[in-house]
Amino acid sequence: MSNETSELFRELKTVWAEFTGPGGPFEVVTEDVLGAPTLCYKDAPGSVRDIWLSTLQYADRDYLIYNDERLTYGETHQRVASIACWLQAQGVEPGDRVAIAMRNYPEWMQCYWATLSIGAAAVGMNAWWVGEEVHYALKDAAPKVIVCDSERLERLQPMRSDFPNLTVVAVRSDPTPDTVPFSDLVAFGGDLPQVDIHPDDDACIFYTSGTTGRPKGAQLTHRGCVTNLMNLLFGGMAQAHAIARAKGEAPPNPEDAPIPGVIATTPLFHVTANNCGAYVVTFAGGKLVHTYRWDAGEALELIERERLTSISGVPVMARELLAHPDFDKRDTSSLTGISGGGAQFQPDLVDKVDKQGKGARPSTGFGMTETCGIITSFASDFFVSKPNSAGPAMPTFEAKCVDEQGNTLAVGEHGELWVRGASVIKGYLNREEATAESITDRWLHTGDVARIDDDGCIYIVDRVKDMVLRGGDNVYCAEVENALYRHSAVSECSVFGVPDDRLGEEVGAAIVLAEGASVNVDELREHCTSIIAKHKIPRYLWIQSESLPRNASGKFLRRELKDQLAVADAQ
Repeated sequence: MSNETSELFRELKTVWAEFTGPGGPFEVVTEDVLGAPTLCYKDAPGSVRDIWLSTLQYADRDYLIYNDERLTYGETHQRVASIACWLQAQGVEPGDRVAIAMRNYPEWMQCYWATLSIGAAAVGMNAWWVGEEVHYALKDAAPKVIVCDSERLERLQPMRSDFPNLTVVAVRSDPTPDTVPFSDLVAFGGDLPQVDIHPDDDACIFYTSGTTGRPKGAQLTHRGCVTNLMNLLFGGMAQAHAIARAKGEAPPNPEDAPIPGVIATTPLFHVTANNCGAYVVTFAGGKLVHTYRWDAGEALELIERERLTSISGVPVMARELLAHPDFDKRDTSSLTGISGGGAQFQPDLVDKVDKQGKGARPSTGFGMTETCGIITSFASDFFVSKPNSAGPAMPTFEAKCVDEQGNTLAVGEHGELWVRGASVIKGYLNREEATAESITDRWLHTGDVARIDDDGCIYIVDRVKDMVLRGGDNVYCAEVENALYRHSAVSECSVFGVPDDRLGEEVGAAIVLAEGASVNVDELREHCTSIIAKHKIPRYLWIQSESLPRNASGKFLRRELKDQLAVADAQ
């Protein structure tokens, strides 16, 4: 490590202690949370409702933007209060659930803030789900109300009779007799109702792909969501102060910072866009720009027009932004950061952003749905100095690497990363066994093999779980295998990740057909379309004539298959 890098981390250690120590702006204390000693911010807001109410001060600022539609914070507060009153009038009480199933439209955040502000939990429905997945989540989460756009409403209609008591709100859709137009919610009126919310009440249910074929509803609490926001704020401030000190400069003054503006580049039913993107920009009174879908050229036009300050998404989006022919033609001088999460921000991309970003610096964060967002945060000179690392765990996390018996390993040794802290989820909805398997004494088993260096920086090196990380989305191999096995021609199958320059990994599957059976790969993919979302369907398929290799216990050897099969031979 160079002397310059050593100095950076020495300064960070000093700033860290000052910020989190007694009287510091991010003072950390130990509290009992769900029966375990847990690191928490002493002065954290009590609920997400408190965060939303704090933005009343920005009433005249632009907030939600979509095409030529613009809503200020004041207008949005009126809408959120009206939606909240309407929800209460439908019998939605604290502890109940409201599902949101739509693209990244401005209505998403309006319904989200309204739901959480009355003590109910928002259920983020994956907009890519097919009918069977939607049905499962509705049965699992049992929401009283679901808010849908036209595409999701179309998928919901065939199963309406299975949920006779479900109130359906239609967004950007032609009205029908059995739905409530969103305009009714906005017109309902009223002040935001007064409710009491405990920090460990459920704030939202976000679904993660299931290791056994069914998605699991992660229970994100108010404490967890608030803590994640504070971790994000801490990460940025602490590293900026440390860099300034290392250079002998005055620390940055928050009052001099530009009003932030971001694009919701990834779906709002993920923690990346919602808990990390929307929370930070909202708390700071900035703009949240929505688009119908990701397009690098449109993003550059929006950065120039709206003077956006940062762009964050999966790493491939940063690559597409820098490689776009309009990158040098557009005015991106307002951009201070280009960041990526949901997948590893590769070292070459760190260098590209730093050298080609025209002043925008690279940053990343490693996290999970199960931690309400980030575990680590790494930015600017720190990230450039250690581009292979995800950075240090934030102050409210204890982090350790363990062996197969759960024993803590020494610094630098590889093992499964476990973390414990205020933003670890309560558990998985209706899944006590899955919760017990993933959380031990409030230590979350991340499923990632990692090492931690002397500076506390975490390096993700492998996975324990059988999972494909496709463009920031977790695709569990068992879920795809279960779909394939439902075809009568499939006798054996093993699913694994195939390296992909754009998305990090794509889904691959090796298949052995049943004796006498015949089927082509297009039929297999078509079979999957009614069972799993499109992004989970294997891009690469190998039809094998011999049984797949197994270990002594009979499990298929995914890694051996992955090494043996050539992409050129896939169908």
